[in-house]
Amino acid sequence: MRDSASASPLSSTADHPETAAALANLPINVKGLKLSLKGPAGTVDILKNIDLSVKAGERVSLIGPSGSGKTSLMMVIAGLEQAQDGVIEICGHNLRQLSEDGLALFRRHHVGIVFQDFHLIPSMSALENVALPMEFAGRADAFERARAELTAVGLDHRLDHYPGQLSGGEQQRVALARALATDPELLLADEPTGNLDGHTGETIIELLFDLARKKGSTLLLITHDEGLAARCDRAITMRDGVIVSGGDIA
Repeated sequence: MRDSASASPLSSTADHPETAAALANLPINVKGLKLSLKGPAGTVDILKNIDLSVKAGERVSLIGPSGSGKTSLMMVIAGLEQAQDGVIEICGHNLRQLSEDGLALFRRHHVGIVFQDFHLIPSMSALENVALPMEFAGRADAFERARAELTAVGLDHRLDHYPGQLSGGEQQRVALARALATDPELLLADEPTGNLDGHTGETIIELLFDLARKKGSTLLLITHDEGLAARCDRAITMRDGVIVSGGDIA
């Protein structure tokens, strides 16, 4: 657990103008990242000395076999998993210096996440699911903004429907609207079409690319689809917890 008393909630390189300026064009800047997890058989090295830089506005895919560390790397970048070692500068913030409260604020203001399993709250309508993170951020226009985002993904006629009343594709549209509602600098997508049929998945990907471009968000996309990976600006391949190709900025 981080010592929340040792740093302000959003302590970051923004407090040091010269450092922030150097990282302004690198929403992802990771050096020497190491992550190990303890299991029944002992400690397992999940990520091994990862170096990764991504430029602002890039669309980057992360590919590799199951168990290669793709989702773990995304979780660290999102501040949802704590690495044991390395530099982790995301959107100008040093994540290893942030408290738990600071990490929550960091995600609220800078990061949107789309998961394979949607992660919608079943007791809330589509409109409420999208508005909730903006309500947490104290935005007075949360529901107005949520309505606009759902309209942008073609769900203006489903605002009051609950997740159980929506198809898988519609649920993922709600999740995409929620992730992009705060205009995040960084959009993380973990196999966003994994639970969808081919046609529906293609529609979601087109929306994902189009809305990320319109918002100016940098995109990091986990996928097993090599054809989809090739549509990104850069494809990064992982295997056994290391990046084997594509990690360097061209």
